[in-house]
Amino acid sequence: MSFFGRYVEVTPGSRLVWTNDEGGEDGAVTTVTFEERGAETLVVMHDLYPSKEALDDAIASGSTGGLSETFDQLDELLSSVGGSVGQS
Repeated sequence: MSFFGRYVEVTPGSRLVWTNDEGGEDGAVTTVTFEERGAETLVVMHDLYPSKEALDDAIASGSTGGLSETFDQLDELLSSVGGSVGQS
């Protein structure tokens, strides 16, 4: 599956915002923020869909189901370099 879009905001070390254009005009805009908390970093990921119907379509297609796998892979990577990810 192809994923493509464009970065609309890049604030080094704290915030990324990109479009998910593979969904056409119904694609989400993803925002990820990074907040230092002592020796840890809080990562918050948020998808904003243009309508409830677009969100419902994304859920029905299964395209939103891979997020926990993505964070599992990040946790595995960070564990290999001495960090970790806590999920909630």
